[in-house]
Amino acid sequence: MRKTFRYNVIFRPEPEGGFTTIIPSLPGCVTYGKNLDEAKKMAIDAIKGYIASLRKRREIIPTDEENFFTSIEIKKIPIYA
Repeated sequence: MRKTFRYNVIFRPEPEGGFTTIIPSLPGCVTYGKNLDEAKKMAIDAIKGYIASLRKRREIIPTDEENFFTSIEIKKIPIYA
């Protein structure tokens, strides 16, 4: 059984404060924390729960071992009438 998993996590700041945390490789795995520290802890807890659920149903556990993120800057967006 695999002991270590690696996941990319998106921390999105919310206008009212705190962070929504999204784990793209685990569909529907989204959580929230009042600050970045809490958001990280909540993400770990959500991932562990998600993996436990997959194991219980004997489903494949996806990881982000081969994936990576980058940013793309778009300077001008054409307006079509």
